[in-house]
Amino acid sequence: MTKVSPTTSPFTIQPADRMKGLPTQFFASLVRKANEQIAAGHDVINLGQGNPDRPTPPHIVASIQEAAANPLYHKYPPFSGFPFLKQAIAQRYKEDHNVDLDPETEVAILFGGKTGLIEIAQCLLNPGDVCLVPDPGYPDYWSGVALAGAEMAFMPLREENNFLPDYSQLNESDLNRAKLMFINYPNNPTGATAPASFYEETVEFAQKHGVVVASDFAYGAIGFDGQKPVSFLQIPGAKEVGIEFYTLSKTYNMAGWRVGFALGNREVIRLINLMQDHYYCSLFGGIQAAAATALTASQDCVTELRDVYESRRNALYTALARIGWHARPSQGSFFSWLPVPKGHSSQSLADLLLQEAKVVVAPGVGFGTHGEGYVRLGLLSSEERLAEAVQRIGKLNLFG
Repeated sequence: MTKVSPTTSPFTIQPADRMKGLPTQFFASLVRKANEQIAAGHDVINLGQGNPDRPTPPHIVASIQEAAANPLYHKYPPFSGFPFLKQAIAQRYKEDHNVDLDPETEVAILFGGKTGLIEIAQCLLNPGDVCLVPDPGYPDYWSGVALAGAEMAFMPLREENNFLPDYSQLNESDLNRAKLMFINYPNNPTGATAPASFYEETVEFAQKHGVVVASDFAYGAIGFDGQKPVSFLQIPGAKEVGIEFYTLSKTYNMAGWRVGFALGNREVIRLINLMQDHYYCSLFGGIQAAAATALTASQDCVTELRDVYESRRNALYTALARIGWHARPSQGSFFSWLPVPKGHSSQSLADLLLQEAKVVVAPGVGFGTHGEGYVRLGLLSSEERLAEAVQRIGKLNLFG
C-alpha cells in the first residue's frame, strides 16, 4: 500500500468570482464603531440605523402564539405561500390605495423586502446589462446587481429637484442597456416623497426605454403633514412595466419577522416565485397567519405609529433649529437627512459626533457619491433621547 505524503502547502478555499465582487456593507463598519464605544462604557445614542424601536403590536403577537400551536403550520407550507396571506395583502392594497391585485398571479411572498430587492436583479439582469439606481439610495440595491454580474448607472437625487431623479439627464448609452431601475419613496435616506406626476413620468419613461420598474415602498405607511404616500401601482400602466415591494417591517414593527411582498407585473412575479422555488419553501405558516392578522385587523396601530414618528420628527427639527442646524423636514419614512457643516465631510462629521458626543449618525456617502454633504438620522429613539442627542451635538459648536 502506497503511503501518500502530506502536501506542503495549506488547503485554501477559493471563493467564486461573484463573492469577490460584492459591495462592502458599510453599516457593518457603523455598527462596529458604535459597539466599540459601548464596550468602553459610554452611553451611546444610536441614530444611525433603521431598526424600529417599538414592539410588534400585541394582537399580532397573540396571533402567532395561537398559530404556532396549529399542527397545519408544522408541515411544509405551499411553495409560494398560503393563499390567505396573498389575499390579505391584496385586500390591504385595495383598501389603502384602491389598487386591484390578483392574489395568485400578482403577489409573491418574500423573506423580507430585502430578499426581493436582491432577487429581482438576478431574475432580470445578465452580465453587461445596466440597472438604474438612485444616488443616494439603499445600498442593498447594489448587492443584487453585483450578484447578477450586471452594471449600475446612478440617478442623482438632488435637493433642488426635491430628491427625485431627472430622467432627461441620464446617459443615452446607459439607457440602451438598461433593463431594470429602482425607485424608492418615501425615500431612504432623504425622507422625500414623490407625487403622482413623478410616477406617471416614470411609467412613460419605462415604456419608452423597455425598463422594468422596481418600486421600493417599504415606508409606504409613513407620510407626514397629512400627506399619504402615493403607491406606484396606483398609476395607470404601472403593472405593465413593473412591480412594487412592500414589507411589514416598518408598518407593523415586524422587522425581525421577515415578511415582505412583491406586487404587480405577472411575469416578474412568476420569475420571482420560480427563483424562490429553488431557494426556499416559503415562510413558517404561523408567521404567515400572524402577517395576515396584521393586514386585515384594525389599522389603528399603523396610525398611532405614524403619529409617533411625526411627533419625533417635529421634536427633532425643533431641537436642531435651536443649535443652528437647519434642514428641510422629512416628508416621510423614519429618517432625517441633514446637511453637514462647513469644513466637514459626511464621514468626518459622523466620526466626530460618535467620538465627542457619543451619537451615531450614518454618513451620507455610504448611500452613494451624491450622499456626500449629508448625514442620516433615524427617528428611532424617544423624543427625550432625540433631544439629548441634539443637546450633546450642540455643545460642539459646529453651527456658529
